[in-house]
Amino acid sequence: MYKHVLRRTLLALSAISVLGLGLGAQAQDWPARQPIKLVAVFPPGGSVDQVSRLLAPYLQQELGQNVIVENKGGASGSIGAAQVAAAAPDGYTFAVVFDTHGVNPALMPNLPFDSRKDLSTVIVVGTSPMVLATPAGSEFKTFADVLAAAKASKGASYGTIGSGSLGHLAMALLGKNNNLNFVHVPYKGGGPLMNDAVAGHVPLAIGSVFVVKPHVDSKRLRPLAVTTSQRARQLPEVPTIAESGFAGFEAPAWWAVLAPAKTPPAIVQRMNEAINKIMKNPEVAQRLAGQGIDVLGGTPQAGQAFVERQMDIWAKVVKDNDIKPD
Repeated sequence: MYKHVLRRTLLALSAISVLGLGLGAQAQDWPARQPIKLVAVFPPGGSVDQVSRLLAPYLQQELGQNVIVENKGGASGSIGAAQVAAAAPDGYTFAVVFDTHGVNPALMPNLPFDSRKDLSTVIVVGTSPMVLATPAGSEFKTFADVLAAAKASKGASYGTIGSGSLGHLAMALLGKNNNLNFVHVPYKGGGPLMNDAVAGHVPLAIGSVFVVKPHVDSKRLRPLAVTTSQRARQLPEVPTIAESGFAGFEAPAWWAVLAPAKTPPAIVQRMNEAINKIMKNPEVAQRLAGQGIDVLGGTPQAGQAFVERQMDIWAKVVKDNDIKPD
């Protein structure tokens, strides 16, 4: 009996050793074997798609390998994240996620993956204020007008990039804590949301500076408030929600690159270093800043701590305010 147990143990250890050697070999020849896939977890046109497509050509140049962007939208980014969580941890599949990744575990208890255990953070690209905006011809001229409508029985309708998005939670939190009636209209990503907002089909829209600012610059949308404690550098004339009578209110958007959890640390580190280097490129930095993203960068460990902190913050908000996805 003892010999059989010992033999099984040795076989198991041998298998683990072979697996370890295999991962080591993968790390040594990465990324020579095949193209790298960036899975953008929202549809084309939104900020996740744009960040992915901004990074891809520079990563391709930096790593000497083709980098392909694949859009896999749905369920507030969780469908694309699930695909990456289930992918081979060989350094050839990464997810580009939005702040919804920090919200989804609390709102969607039946996710087909564990957000903390099945994915690891390569880097947090950056953060940004979200902007509450209205079509240029709208009756809402100021944020005070929005509050007045939200205090009326009809309420004020607002669009977001999807149910369970940070914009959804931020507005739900603002409404529930202050007896304001906001009616949520979810869209499938930033592109569809902006299309309807510009056309006047939804009276209010909340999205990152990245996705909203181009339409503000073209005078098709009017910004009313931002969700960070400080005013946005790109929209300095727009007041914060915090300074508009809601002290302490803060809900920044953020973007990150994730890998399957068992991806060799050496590959994660090399990918992290490549993206950090790219974000210091003046052209890339200028394009990110122009779209409202404050570059964060840093180590994988710092990124993981940031993402887990976001999960903790929004889990408490969801629980305390009994927020449900539509």
